[in-house]
Amino acid sequence: MWNYTEKVMDHFLNPRNVGEIANADGIGEVGSIVCGDAMKLYIKLDAKKERIAEAKFQTFGCASAIASASALTEMVKGKTVAEAEKLTNQDIAHFLGELPEEKMHCSVMGMEAMQAALANCRGLPAPAVCDHSHNPHAAPDPQLDRVVCHCFQVTERKIREVVEMNNLQTVEQVTHYTKAGGGCGGCREEIDEIIKAVHGEAKKKQAAADQPQSPKMTNLQRITLIQKTFDTEIRGALQADGGDVELLDIDGDTVTVKLVGRCSGCASAHHTLKNWIEAKLREKVGPSINVVEGK
Repeated sequence: MWNYTEKVMDHFLNPRNVGEIANADGIGEVGSIVCGDAMKLYIKLDAKKERIAEAKFQTFGCASAIASASALTEMVKGKTVAEAEKLTNQDIAHFLGELPEEKMHCSVMGMEAMQAALANCRGLPAPAVCDHSHNPHAAPDPQLDRVVCHCFQVTERKIREVVEMNNLQTVEQVTHYTKAGGGCGGCREEIDEIIKAVHGEAKKKQAAADQPQSPKMTNLQRITLIQKTFDTEIRGALQADGGDVELLDIDGDTVTVKLVGRCSGCASAHHTLKNWIEAKLREKVGPSINVVEGK
């Protein structure tokens, strides 16, 4: 026997908003009786087409599926379309006072039904039967949209989304949230690889975000630093070899200079320009500095 909260039992035994909406603005249908759970969500927008005025559902499934659908319809009524788009499966679970982890796929199904109904409002195609990966904002991708779990027709995109959204760590958790891997088990190894890949990508993004960012310089600060680098780093080294350089102009990241003395007309003038002057300015000022020779 599952340990359901009182709120889950209330929405299961006394489901709200059951039925259909005639002339609904959006209909979202997800899951399949073959997979064990199915939900059909109807939404009606207000006269301004900005808020959800009414929401009803029909569902086939367990107590968690019925409670999740009932809770969803209560949650979205009165919300703007933008607010409804941000709804997550965790929002549904929290509204119900949490669900058993083994039943979290019901909250995911509710979230997807909402996404599908909103997509239908925009005239976008409804998700295929049992395709839990529908996201109206996601660009098609043959790799991400391929089916990983053929028993329950769950795609890689779907697995990645629930792993990232819910910080899932194990194959068993993915099964609880999507049913993937809960049939023959032939996809469990691949699911584990996807989990590792998602967390590996997240760590790389976090590492990049943690890198200290150089403060953005004003134009005056950039010009001052370029002039200072010329006077303290560049000209002295050239003068030591009998050459010199004049700073002619600074236009954004483009620095125009004129080689003089022994540097003028030297066979290695281009080398001096790019491999010494430009390289030094990129080191001290910024990687986008471009040095050109003027007359």
